[in-house]
Amino acid sequence: MSYLIICTVALLASALTFFSGFGLGTLLLPAFALFFPIEQAVALTAIVHFLNSLFKLALTGRHADRRVVVRFGLPAIVMSFLGAWALIWLAGITPMFSYSAFGRVVSVTPVKLVVGLLLLLFALLEFLPRFRSLSFGAQYMPLGGALSGFFGGLSGMQGALRSAFLSRAGLTKEAFIATGVVIACLIDFSRLAIYSTALARESAGFDYGLLAAAVVAAFAGAALGNSYLRKMTMPGIQRLVAVMLVVVALGLVSGLL
Repeated sequence: MSYLIICTVALLASALTFFSGFGLGTLLLPAFALFFPIEQAVALTAIVHFLNSLFKLALTGRHADRRVVVRFGLPAIVMSFLGAWALIWLAGITPMFSYSAFGRVVSVTPVKLVVGLLLLLFALLEFLPRFRSLSFGAQYMPLGGALSGFFGGLSGMQGALRSAFLSRAGLTKEAFIATGVVIACLIDFSRLAIYSTALARESAGFDYGLLAAAVVAAFAGAALGNSYLRKMTMPGIQRLVAVMLVVVALGLVSGLL
């Protein structure tokens, strides 16, 4: 069941979000969270997201705007380190409290609470039309990079913020896509450098076959999106995903996941 759910989500998310700021990580994290502890789910999602971004980079990277990459990407790199460190630190804190539910003892840990609240925040923002059309002037580009990098490192939630700031950068459609992919690669590379120590400690418990299958499914979805889905709109898909994010977020905050 884990292979079916995660690979299906990876394939569809990668295809449907190829031209959207509502990214693969936002969709894939809840799927991984159903089967792995949240800190592992964030790290595994980052691996799939990074490798998929590299694949997209090969498809579109030549159109990236270097000026925007520097102004947005450098603050994003710095803050993604801080966000990733925050995730590792939170994962090491003991549960805040425990209680009995559905015949078992469940625990609410700080890392579940923080990531769950962030998921809930981003999901609720997806229901607000004003937020979906929100954009910022070019002078706020470094701030956008810092926010996108920090939340990317902490929870993987970076695509929506990145798009809100890049949408006013005066980029062509091709440059908007490619620049976003380059910045996503920078953030993913930075946070994976921090996650790697924790990943190495728990590597014996990973399902590498599932991880590889998710990466292949995401590659296939990216190729599909690049070929066939240039005109697809996202509002309906985003609302559906937002509902799923709310469910997963409530599960994390309550300790049931």
